[in-house]
Amino acid sequence: MDKFRIKGGKVLRGTVAISGAKNSALPVMAAALLTAEKVTLHNIPKVRDLITMSKLLAFMDAKVSVTEMPASDYVIEALKLNHVEAPYELVKTMRASVLTLGPLMARVGMARVSLPGGCAIGARPVDLHLKALEQMGAEIETSHGYIEARVPKGRLKGAHIVFEKITVTGTENILMAAVLAEGETVLENAAREPEVTDLVEMLGKMGAEISGHGTSTLRIRGVDQLHGTEHSVIPDRIEAGTFLVAGAITGGELMITHCEPEHLGAVIAKLGQAGVPIEIVNKTTMRVQGAKRLVGADVTTEEYPGFATDMQAQYMALATQAEGTSVISETIFENRYLHASEMIRMGANISVDGRKGVVRGPAQLSGTTVQASDLRASAGLVLAGLVASGETTIERVYHIDRGYEGIVEKLRGVGADIERVHGAAS
Repeated sequence: MDKFRIKGGKVLRGTVAISGAKNSALPVMAAALLTAEKVTLHNIPKVRDLITMSKLLAFMDAKVSVTEMPASDYVIEALKLNHVEAPYELVKTMRASVLTLGPLMARVGMARVSLPGGCAIGARPVDLHLKALEQMGAEIETSHGYIEARVPKGRLKGAHIVFEKITVTGTENILMAAVLAEGETVLENAAREPEVTDLVEMLGKMGAEISGHGTSTLRIRGVDQLHGTEHSVIPDRIEAGTFLVAGAITGGELMITHCEPEHLGAVIAKLGQAGVPIEIVNKTTMRVQGAKRLVGADVTTEEYPGFATDMQAQYMALATQAEGTSVISETIFENRYLHASEMIRMGANISVDGRKGVVRGPAQLSGTTVQASDLRASAGLVLAGLVASGETTIERVYHIDRGYEGIVEKLRGVGADIERVHGAAS
């Protein structure tokens, strides 16, 4: 497997262009299944999850055209869907495969989708998707690691759905199911993430009738059919946030372009509280400078517009270099501190108790060999490696390849001493 090798202590300076948002590209690609007409998508990030999604759509007999692979532009034409299945072998590395469930139920009235990663259904909010589809008239069984769903008569029916907890993929899935359903669907306690709004905007271009985007209540009036469209995916706010921390933690200065600062309000505010100077240059550009003095600041992860759980590991890396104590409270996921033990091995002073992580700094980190446990943990370890003395080796970087386009090249372009070391597949 590939590894990253980082020699810490370099000050980062220069310009970084942000790629399209993985978490927006995945649902809009799935939404292309809702029409037989051509859908053209731009600004798709060149990351592993999007390659997997394109293979999944092709498996279902959608025509997926690109000029290169990995690609930033896709043309998808789902004239007929002959295989309404997302098989485990194809999607075992990508939880977003469940996003094909809503479009398949709306368009074809049946679907067989692998439970993402073979996970127990109770441990993830996938059950919220299924309950909502059942309210819309679907019959659903889960067996042998698969969700098997069908609409026994006609089309899905509009329903009044109140999510027990906020679920981004659940909101997206039911949005896509509802646009072709009979009658009106009301979604309450819906996710407000920019990626959801991006999907709503694309569906609107396809002829869907949706109101309330950007709020927690969405109203969808079903239509008989949708048509093709052309859509450009929003910038990746988590990648932008990661580079904000990279500039701050190394004491450098980065100009971050092709981003949307308004999607990063909570992150920018918290970094400011920690002493990081950030300037909003214009609607698509930010400048971050290394703080003269980083100070500890508490943070609690929340659904949008709160501080994103996907920025928690990166913030923890920053907190190791701040004076004083930072208390990090993780409210979204139960087990998202796996990176903490690796940072401790590098010399960080971190204690974890349930959903709280307490970081005391500043700590002199030293390079060692660490393992990435998930996508965002990988980013946190890269940031820690940038400020550690000596050499840090990060193993299992296939996680980071799922969500960050060219992170090694982008970091090298602004002065980081980082390289990818190719290893044998395992």
